[in-house]
Amino acid sequence: MTQPPPVTAAEERPVFPSLPKIVCLCGSLRFYREFQRQYLIGELSGQIVVGPAFSPDVTDHEHGGNVKITPAQKIAVDELHKRKIDLADEVLVLNVGGYIGESTRAEIEYAKRQFKRIRFLEQPDAAQPPRTTGKEGM
Repeated sequence: MTQPPPVTAAEERPVFPSLPKIVCLCGSLRFYREFQRQYLIGELSGQIVVGPAFSPDVTDHEHGGNVKITPAQKIAVDELHKRKIDLADEVLVLNVGGYIGESTRAEIEYAKRQFKRIRFLEQPDAAQPPRTTGKEGM
């Protein structure tokens, strides 16, 4: 008896067809307010939205306090973010002003290897490389 072909990550969820779409937000946490805006937009449209839960660099009034993490915790949080990408149906890159830093670029490459659909907040200009500074959040 022939087995059906395996379901790939890029296909719809055949086991749980009623489960809402899961979207993972990626981008520099310097755009914390945009992350919050996209969480709200996604949830109001019936999506499950996952992404970074905090930024150690935002101000007290934006985040409820400056949280400091160790280098080992940063590595663990980055790995956890990859698991969120694994769970997601698609990735939404918050490339505000065209900015894509090193961490975000690595997340995009990881998502591609997992065959995830990738959308961008702002359409990347193929003629120009994304602006980077070499230093950014998750």
